[in-house]
Amino acid sequence: MPDNEPLSSSRGRLKVFLGYASGVGKSMRMFDEGRRRKERGQDVVVGALQPEIPADVKALLGSLEIVPTINVRGVPVMDVPAILRRHPQICLVDGLAYDNPPGSRNAHRWQDVEELLAAGITVVGSVNIQYIDDQCAAVEKLTGKHVEQTIPRKFLNTADEIVIVDAPTEAAPEAATDQLSALREMALVLSADVIDAGLQRYLHEHGMEQSWGTNEKFLVYLTPRANADRMLATARRNAARFHCDVLVAYVRCPDLSDADRKSLDEGLAKARDSGACVEILEGQDSVESIVQYARAHAITQMFVGHSARRDLAARIFGSHVSRLVRTARGIDVRVFPH
Repeated sequence: MPDNEPLSSSRGRLKVFLGYASGVGKSMRMFDEGRRRKERGQDVVVGALQPEIPADVKALLGSLEIVPTINVRGVPVMDVPAILRRHPQICLVDGLAYDNPPGSRNAHRWQDVEELLAAGITVVGSVNIQYIDDQCAAVEKLTGKHVEQTIPRKFLNTADEIVIVDAPTEAAPEAATDQLSALREMALVLSADVIDAGLQRYLHEHGMEQSWGTNEKFLVYLTPRANADRMLATARRNAARFHCDVLVAYVRCPDLSDADRKSLDEGLAKARDSGACVEILEGQDSVESIVQYARAHAITQMFVGHSARRDLAARIFGSHVSRLVRTARGIDVRVFPH
């Protein structure tokens, strides 16, 4: 979405900064965009803030106009009538998933936002993936955190732009690395779905029909000690979106330790239990064998595990995965550390 959207549009545009964990900095990104827009001459106001404001966000708020909230039963609520009277170009709404107390104009903050959009005001908002109604159960399963207040997926699908805010590497949020990777994956799939919904909306509004289809094919390459659970879950989630099957392959290796054999057998069993088509390949060179199989089956994405441990051979000749990435040129290779 261009920063200088036209004022003639009858409906405002919705831009959402999506966080996949607490502390990734989505509010900071949103208010910084508001600051930059104001510096370029746009009329920007802040319509809603979250109860706890980090110091870096407070510094940005000093340069922005804040429309005071109203108090309903002791709870601060966005003053929709005041914002409508003020009618700015841009309204910043931090925390889209809040519920308003009884007696409010609307039951939910996202409904307040709907009013602003209908009035031609562009809204830039923020939300974490755990507060999307059809995502909260999956996030709770990963993190153990339960939420009550959510926004409908249908509302999110009306967004004209969605921006995933990545976790800062120097200060990871309150989640383990594996959790963050899984949450980020969910956010990526969700944002792609929102973009698809926008495309379908555009085609419908312009009387056009989609005349192309996706041809994605996913391959999970199982190796000893690979994180089979994560790779299979990610592949299934992506395949569901593209309505395609998941293939699983392993290149037979006779010289495995008992521990590696057990790990591999467990991974293969999980793959079969999930309904995936499992292939056991033969070949002297595992990289050449798996790439040849992938090309023969028109694979577009391959999922492979990778150990962070580097032995002498890997330091001299390069790792198994690095050679796979080079050999599988044209195929998207996604690496899962273990």
